Amino acid sequence: MLTINVAVLLAVIIVVRLRRRTEARSRNDEQVTVLIVLVFGVLVAPTAFGQGVADVVGQLATGLTEAGR
Repeated sequence: MLTINVAVLLAVIIVVRLRRRTEARSRNDEQVTVLIVLVFGVLVAPTAFGQGVADVVGQLATGLTEAGR
């Protein structure tokens, strides 16, 4: 039996959609891409990988905020 992780499938779809030329995208196409990215974020957020990314981004934001003071 073959199982496909939905988050991995969405990541592949996102990469394929973003490789297209910007001029070839319609407004509707861009909205669909944003929706797919949001769903991907919701699926990845509760995982260990998602938590690691959130920690790194949080530390980066904290560092940038402190550097700006």
